[in-house]
Amino acid sequence: MKHQQSSFYLDLQQYQLHVRRLLPIQQGIAPVLMLHGAIENGRIFYSRSGKGLGCYLADHGFMVYCADFAGRGLSKPHVSQGFIQSQHQMITRDIPALIEHLHQIHQQKVILISHSWGGVVAAACLARFPTLAAKVAVKVCFGTKRVITVNSLERKLKIDLIWNTLAPWLSRQLGYFPARKWRFGADDEPGHFLQDTVQWINGAAFTDLCDQFDYASASKKLSWPPVWHFAGQNDRLLGHPQDVKAFIAETVPEARYTLLSKRHGYQQDYDHISMLTHPAAVQDHFVMLRDWLLKL
Repeated sequence: MKHQQSSFYLDLQQYQLHVRRLLPIQQGIAPVLMLHGAIENGRIFYSRSGKGLGCYLADHGFMVYCADFAGRGLSKPHVSQGFIQSQHQMITRDIPALIEHLHQIHQQKVILISHSWGGVVAAACLARFPTLAAKVAVKVCFGTKRVITVNSLERKLKIDLIWNTLAPWLSRQLGYFPARKWRFGADDEPGHFLQDTVQWINGAAFTDLCDQFDYASASKKLSWPPVWHFAGQNDRLLGHPQDVKAFIAETVPEARYTLLSKRHGYQQDYDHISMLTHPAAVQDHFVMLRDWLLKL
């Protein structure tokens, strides 16, 4: 590896956000904040052995920070210990704190890279706080959708039955959704946050579920940094290309869009997870993204 890894905690009083720091051995180019999606943590972007997009960018000179959202990963306390979190808290407190922290440390605009639902809450955060958006150099999303319109057997099982019905029921019993135990994801979810996502996934307006702030309207007024969305050809549910395009239209219609498929010259027809974890990604879109970021 051409980078060094360490961890720190961002203290938000009632809880602490764990951040994995991947710093190049040579002088760094620009800070990169990576935000994971639902039933995940920051490990979707890195490994201790040097695999993942975060490690790749750190090896090429970027100063990378992979956050664990509150209650997930190594953040304290874990959701299983009675921690409660809503989307509103994530949008108005956690993401702003992370961006402000990195901007203050490096005195540079922050590159924001997100996977899946992380891109939704990141977009809402920037739309809500234009002064914060001004501190972001570029926003990159992998498999990010807000509403799932796909109607399939997989949707009926994974979304309608498990996510929309069983998961909320379990959350009411336990206070959180034990996704790891059920082998439904890499990490558990706070019950309040899960209930919030259900409404948006099912097509509720892009407004805040606590104070009704209109994110869709604010998105149209914001002077966005450059935005690039990636979708996977084999992402048939959690980031289906048609739903990714719908989110682009709802937020930043001028955003760049790339479909990762063999038909478009890539080595794989990537899916929701493999777009960040497949070994071929290093020669495919990781290179493209690196080169694009270096030109900014």
